[in-house]
Amino acid sequence: MSEDVSTGEMIKRARSARGWSQERLAIELGKVEGRGGKGPGRGQVYRWEKQGRAPKYWWPFLCEVLGFGSSDDAPAAQVDVPEGGVGDTVSSVLALGRSEVLRREFMASSSGYALAALGLPDLDSITRRVTANSGATVRVGQGEVLAVRQMVKSLGDAAAELGGGHARHLAVQYLVENVSPWLDGAWSESVGRGLFAGAAQLTHLIGWMAQDEGNHGVAQKYYAHSYRLAAEAGDAELAATALRGLAVQAIDLGYRAAAVRIAEECVDQAKRLDDPKALAYYETTLADAAAQDGDRTTATRFLGTSQRHIERSSPTPGDSWASHFSIGRWAHHSGMILAQLGDYETAQEHLQVALDVHGLDRRRSHAIVLADLGAVQVRQENYGAALSTWCEFLVLAEGLRSVKVDDAVTDMRARLARIRTVHGATELDERAALFLAGRSV
Repeated sequence: MSEDVSTGEMIKRARSARGWSQERLAIELGKVEGRGGKGPGRGQVYRWEKQGRAPKYWWPFLCEVLGFGSSDDAPAAQVDVPEGGVGDTVSSVLALGRSEVLRREFMASSSGYALAALGLPDLDSITRRVTANSGATVRVGQGEVLAVRQMVKSLGDAAAELGGGHARHLAVQYLVENVSPWLDGAWSESVGRGLFAGAAQLTHLIGWMAQDEGNHGVAQKYYAHSYRLAAEAGDAELAATALRGLAVQAIDLGYRAAAVRIAEECVDQAKRLDDPKALAYYETTLADAAAQDGDRTTATRFLGTSQRHIERSSPTPGDSWASHFSIGRWAHHSGMILAQLGDYETAQEHLQVALDVHGLDRRRSHAIVLADLGAVQVRQENYGAALSTWCEFLVLAEGLRSVKVDDAVTDMRARLARIRTVHGATELDERAALFLAGRSV
């Protein structure tokens, strides 16, 4: 959009070019949004054009109806969670999902946005919605809540096995087309809390998928929305898990101070929980963030508490959101924390335990542990073992759509260049180059 043309003027020009009245534009917006002819109303369109700004919620639909195809046309902060304020979390997350459906774009992430997500959500929103939505035509019960949870499990299983890039568009579509009418439907407070919790799980999953695709900006926004949905539902574990997603992302992107701050909040949120697996899950994240930040004391402390919790957890997976954090997965994470602290011998032992003793039930997870183990073996100058480990890793990596796997291959090639005189290193590097070349096709 040209700098000298306001958003309101842009809307007015596009509407006039189609020969539409303000009332007609409102009707068309309602159709696209899914309310039939019940759109924002002529008065709302008038205020947009007069005041020169489009609202956060309706902007993606204005883009679709009026043909604004470039993200440069969008007003600032069109679908973000308000920093330091309370907004309609449901409207905000659905607008984010619809904007993805309308146009794919890369969103840059920042530590500031992640920290802003810690703001207090609208904890009374569900209670208010029970009354406000009492006349809605869609009636929602426990069946719909169970449907969301089952879909999250199915989509999550596929993503964990094959990578987040395989099914994210399906998860976004399910959020927009299926979950949206239920969130705007009529339900009791208990059903509403279950529905918000299910939506928080789905939103978190979409964030994880986006992160696994390499789109950290989109992931960050979904994690923030998941946290707010979970907090409004009163689900401490889901809220802590969403914060963990933000913390892990901050670790990956090098926002060390932000990672520690968010991980601390994550552990604090979990104090109300009595599930040792969940506690170990979040404590391990704080240990990782502290290790990356060079705080050996904090890293060692929380790694020890996480070990005590994981060792007294049940080996049987439960219904808990963190129940997938098995002792094998803990061994992988703890191994990498120990490697960060320079204890490569113990790190290798932990990674071998993750692979040989407990096993890993997902191909993507198994591949990433092998990649990490190879890197630790190189650090120990055990080059023959590293090459063997990495050969196995490349076999498992085929068909996975995960930026983490691609990054591991790139990292492996950088390390292979340093040991290219070792027998087999050149051949393995050539295989890795072919693997990456196939990803760019």
